[in-house]
Amino acid sequence: MGWTSYGLDQVAQRLVLDAKERNTDSLNQSYKMRMATAYGLERFWGEHLRLQRREQEKARYWKDTWDALVEAMQEAGFTLPNDTIRSDNVQAVRTMSQKLWALDIETQRVALAVLTQLCDCIVWWTQRHKD
Repeated sequence: MGWTSYGLDQVAQRLVLDAKERNTDSLNQSYKMRMATAYGLERFWGEHLRLQRREQEKARYWKDTWDALVEAMQEAGFTLPNDTIRSDNVQAVRTMSQKLWALDIETQRVALAVLTQLCDCIVWWTQRHKD
């Protein structure tokens, strides 16, 4: 099996354009997303929860990006948890975090590599579509 891009560049462009249609301020999150990849899957996933109460559009951009990662990983044969929860449901947050921390090391590494590449693509498209 050879290298496959899994359409990450196209996915990134779609995410950026969708965010731009909703709210241009959300595009600034692209750079924060890329920086957050260094902190791991659980922290990246959890960022949309932090934004849920005050900044819905930014939260949606993070969650849409996570959903795109999950889809790309599934296409590559890996399964990532993707529970839909609210930030005020502490038990659900705890459960989802545990699922992410329990992933085997290979899945974690592949997911972080794919997430990093996806975020690099998002940053590139953000630079081209920002007003």
